[in-house]
Amino acid sequence: MDLRTEDWNKRRSEFGRLLESFVIQQLIAFAGWTDSRLRFFHYRDFDQVEVDCVMTRGEEVWGFEVKASQSVRTSDTKGLKRLAEQAGENFQRGIIFHTGESVHTLGDDRFSAIPIAKLWEL
Repeated sequence: MDLRTEDWNKRRSEFGRLLESFVIQQLIAFAGWTDSRLRFFHYRDFDQVEVDCVMTRGEEVWGFEVKASQSVRTSDTKGLKRLAEQAGENFQRGIIFHTGESVHTLGDDRFSAIPIAKLWEL
């Protein structure tokens, strides 16, 4: 992508896509040594509401978003809420990974904001 550290503020959206790809690849790598039944997908519906990564195990469903920002708002759960509606009782949890430092819920105990750095503390 020809990105340099000094491009962080000028080419922010490209860094966001790179970060999203990196986090999703980490999730897939972790799944490879934890549970071979895990499957990964991207979700986008007719209204263009999307979730960066959907993980399933049988009928169980988890959703993951990646934000290149230090703060996360309840409104950032739009895609996860839609996924939860579609999955019904099979929806387990929605997580928004972010570049900040705090772990917190987002207006509903099923949705959490978690720092990306926590991936390596699991």
